[in-house]
Amino acid sequence: MENIIIVTVLILILAAAVYGTVRRIRFGSSCCGSKTPPEKKVKVRDKNIANYPYKYILHVDGMHCSNCARRVENALNKTEGRWATADIANKEVRLYSKHEETDRDLAGVIAASGYTLLSSEEGGSQ
Repeated sequence: MENIIIVTVLILILAAAVYGTVRRIRFGSSCCGSKTPPEKKVKVRDKNIANYPYKYILHVDGMHCSNCARRVENALNKTEGRWATADIANKEVRLYSKHEETDRDLAGVIAASGYTLLSSEEGGSQ
């Protein structure tokens, strides 16, 4: 009888662990303040890198998870002529643009998504 109780408790603990892991995979961590499904990714139509003469590396503060990265990417990709990809590990966003960008404009877009532009560098390598 004791063995059945122990096995049942272990199964319940395992089920709770699997459930929590699946939620984190599907919805991201709670660092963004919510456990809602991630935003739908804004897709860039033109993915030919040769069409983007301006390249920037943006150092962004506050990106901690894939949901954070997607918010920043979406904020930048909503404007036609931009293609952004975020790197969470380095807290950087690589931005390819068809037109010259100003730090002020980029800082405004990133701030509107809830993050802070620390600095930007022009001409990052492809």
